[in-house]
Amino acid sequence: MAILVSGVSPSVAAAPRVIAGGGEQRTPATEDSPPPGWRLSAEQAIAVAATSADVRGAVGRHPGAVPRAYLKARRHWQVSYYDEPEAPGRPRREIAVVLLRDADGTILEAWTGFRVDWAMARGYPGAFGRSASSPWIWLGLSALFVLPFLRRPLRLLHLDLAALLGLSVSYALFTSGRVEASVPLAVPPLAYLLARMLALAWRRAGGRTPVHAAPLALTLSTRALGVGVVLLVIARLALNVTASTVIDVGYAGVIGADRLLAGDGLYGTFPLDNARGDTYGPVTYYAYVPWELLLPWRGTLDGLPSAHAAAASFDLAAIAVLWRLGSVMRGPRLGVLLAYLWCAFPFTLLTLDTNTNDSLTAALVGVVLLALPGPIRGGGAVALAGLAKFAPLALGPLVATHPGGLSPGDFGRVEPSRRAGWRTALTALAFASAAALLLSPVLLLDGSGRLLERTLGFQAERASPFSPWGLYDLPGGRLAATLAAIGLAIGAAVLPRRRDGVVVCALAAAVLIAVQLALGHW
Repeated sequence: MAILVSGVSPSVAAAPRVIAGGGEQRTPATEDSPPPGWRLSAEQAIAVAATSADVRGAVGRHPGAVPRAYLKARRHWQVSYYDEPEAPGRPRREIAVVLLRDADGTILEAWTGFRVDWAMARGYPGAFGRSASSPWIWLGLSALFVLPFLRRPLRLLHLDLAALLGLSVSYALFTSGRVEASVPLAVPPLAYLLARMLALAWRRAGGRTPVHAAPLALTLSTRALGVGVVLLVIARLALNVTASTVIDVGYAGVIGADRLLAGDGLYGTFPLDNARGDTYGPVTYYAYVPWELLLPWRGTLDGLPSAHAAAASFDLAAIAVLWRLGSVMRGPRLGVLLAYLWCAFPFTLLTLDTNTNDSLTAALVGVVLLALPGPIRGGGAVALAGLAKFAPLALGPLVATHPGGLSPGDFGRVEPSRRAGWRTALTALAFASAAALLLSPVLLLDGSGRLLERTLGFQAERASPFSPWGLYDLPGGRLAATLAAIGLAIGAAVLPRRRDGVVVCALAAAVLIAVQLALGHW
């Protein structure tokens, strides 16, 4: 479970800023007469929008708000309301948006609050994953996910599975636009898994759990699990090709690869329809380059085949890494089980069918764990994972001090010694060397200042309703969670002192979950 949780821990993704109804908007030539072929004028569209109770409430709270009407595709109007600027020279802030049909003046959508800026909070059907979000597919995969463990007696393992699948409740509320309920309901499963991983690490380090666990008692044979992996992989790839969407995350990878191949700067040069897609580390964009060479981007949202191919390759890489990790730790049966669980976990299908880069992060975290027996490999792996997305950098202290290998029962002790000092120094040197190599192309093109401003700087300052800290405006709470995550990442480097592969996997999972909980955008 520690291995699986460390692989599927949530990762950071940028969210799109989409105008109401999707598509581009145009300003009409005049406000008092309808555009050619349209029924309503801009003034009439504004008058219709003003009848919305949501708009009246927002305008009542912002007396200086002014409306603007725009033409949309499919003969729709968008009416946006803008507040008075906070200071002279500052742009007005959009406080309400209404979408209405020109033919009969029917209001189709009306949004206020954070849903003005965050279209993904509106609950548009099929916006994420399409078929992956189907209740039948989601529930079917959930059943397959728990199938290998349907044996008595009930154990903590079953509660772990319930916590992982319990995140589905939060996701279901999110897809229906009920963010106010979705965000707080994501906290208990993550908090439980964090506590569970820490407890597992401490109990095992203290000798309170068996060093060599009993054979895996599963309801499915290894062969059945292997057949399940093959069938699920085929089904997942088929859904990706026929019934998936590319959100801004995958689109960003394609744009970044295109920029790199053209020899242009990577950061601060993205087009307006994905202006903040340059928020990831450079390794993420490097990973799209082979697919961009094979399936070049044409500068438009043309289905983005390279994003599909990249997401599929990331998914297969994560499956392969989990199989290898399980096989190294406990033999082929665990390896096949971990591969099966990845394929059956509905959230990994969601990642694949939104064509994001999250499976790349999971695969690279697995590579970090596989690299643990060697400080040079470990330092290089942390640089690779951390410069794709930055959360895995928190694993650096843990990797630098781990004294043993990955095998259960192969215990070592973290304690001051010349040998331990050399290990830490080698890990740091390998990390620095790999990071310098990986960063050199973007540093030459963009410079360190722009790189930091567009990535970590943007993530630190962005306001988002998709975490408790942003939804409830709790900067103090986020600061406390951030300090706790930093403390855990540093503390995991030295405590518990006695550790083997199981302990280090549990600690890695705990650190990543703590980092996720501290972020302002989940």
